[in-house]
Amino acid sequence: MWKPIALAAAVLALGACATIPQPLAGDYPATTPNTAHGAGAEGTRVRWGGEIILTEPEQQRTCFYVLSHELDKQARPKAGGASTGRFVACKDGFYEPEEFAKGREITVTGTVHGTITRKVGDYDYTYPRVDADTVYLWAKRPRYVYVNDPFYYDPFWGPWGPWNPWYGPYWAPPPRVIVVPENPPPKKN
Repeated sequence: MWKPIALAAAVLALGACATIPQPLAGDYPATTPNTAHGAGAEGTRVRWGGEIILTEPEQQRTCFYVLSHELDKQARPKAGGASTGRFVACKDGFYEPEEFAKGREITVTGTVHGTITRKVGDYDYTYPRVDADTVYLWAKRPRYVYVNDPFYYDPFWGPWGPWNPWYGPYWAPPPRVIVVPENPPPKKN
């Protein structure tokens, strides 16, 4: 009796691990901003993402200049991944530049519609332009800090020091991981 329930729970749990948010769902070709410069990319439906370089509100729309990265199974830009070029995504309406700030991760869906040439330093860079249907702003990733504290006590390290028979002859305990929240709560006086 419990086996079907456990199997159903396991399937649901595994399915929830790599779920693409509903606004980003769908099948898209493997076109990247670097390959979209050539002829034939016009009118292609794409799902691209990356880090915001600049958010530029205009009269009727907002344009996002993005350093593109490969997407993971959730359609989120891969952290620390190699860049696949740059693109600009424009969507009707106003989007707050402070919320869509430099360095935030977004994923957009839309149609490639021409290019825009802008300066990157002294270089004229041609951005593929996406008429965006969806602009999905991802939550900030937690920051991890690794601390190697000589006074840190690990109960599994044991009284044997670096010669613990279960871990082998290590010269230093494993580093601690501290998660630093992006916006720490205010201190009480």
